[in-house]
Amino acid sequence: MKIIKYLGIFLGFLILLILVSGAYIRLFKPDMEKPTNLKIERTAARVERGKYLANHVTVCIDCHSRRDWSLFSGPVVKGSEGSGGEKFDRKAGFPGTIYATNLTPYQLSSWTDGEIYRAISGGVGKNGRALFPLMGYHRFGKMDREDIFSIIVYLRTLSSIANDVPDAVLDFPVSLLNRLSPQKPMHQKIPAPGDSVKYGGYIVNAAGCVECHSKQDKGKIVPGTEFAGGMEFRQPVGIIRAPNITMDPQTGIGNWDRELFVAKFKAYADTSHRLPPVPKGELNSPMPWGMYAGMKRQDIEAIYTYLKSIKPKVSSIKVRSYNND
Repeated sequence: MKIIKYLGIFLGFLILLILVSGAYIRLFKPDMEKPTNLKIERTAARVERGKYLANHVTVCIDCHSRRDWSLFSGPVVKGSEGSGGEKFDRKAGFPGTIYATNLTPYQLSSWTDGEIYRAISGGVGKNGRALFPLMGYHRFGKMDREDIFSIIVYLRTLSSIANDVPDAVLDFPVSLLNRLSPQKPMHQKIPAPGDSVKYGGYIVNAAGCVECHSKQDKGKIVPGTEFAGGMEFRQPVGIIRAPNITMDPQTGIGNWDRELFVAKFKAYADTSHRLPPVPKGELNSPMPWGMYAGMKRQDIEAIYTYLKSIKPKVSSIKVRSYNND
């Protein structure tokens, strides 16, 4: 009887602890500081830098536009740039339904620069709501503060597109735990391009290479799999997995030289050429090749140099699996 009594006390305490913890998270998280009275000066240099980053490095415009998945790599539908609405749901492996928000002045004209800055670099929206970390604010918070300013200035120049995007609906308990995701930014200065390894690391972080080219479990990178591939992208006809991009010669890209690496990115740089249609029943590449093709050669080479600097990992990835396999 004593065992039952003590077990009851323990379970009661555990339930109370869970309830108190849940209430604390709901009431006090995220605990980010209020947006600052930030006012970013618009300059031609910032607009140009922001345009480059948002379209070809951080690729904000890729996620926050409509994509034509009938074509290779799902290019952005012209005229939808920044208008949001792209859906990420349970069918694709997400814990709920998340929509890319509208980044054009239709939505952001009511946001202050400080509110946009907090959302991009800290993960908290205008209304104090924690953003789902599919949005790479953990990465953006490590970028140079000036680069974030440039992105904000560029977003202010987008054409206003009327598109009301639904709020995200997350499954429990992710809806509660997501409140713990935002974090204060830890900005770093852009390394000198002459230090190609550090500079390459900066570009790799901004572009989110490690997030896709690693295995993930419940939204977290599995330690030890960084850059070794394995992240799964579910599609109606099967699953496509990100390949190993470490320099292992058998299972990675160790046999690629610098020129081949650059050529892979630049293969779709001619925007006058229409990307090929995806045959019925085939998997499509989720990597926005058309966007990354606009990355500067110096930055692509720096990525290659950085990848050469990290330890190769033996990781054989079955890139494509079909439902009828």
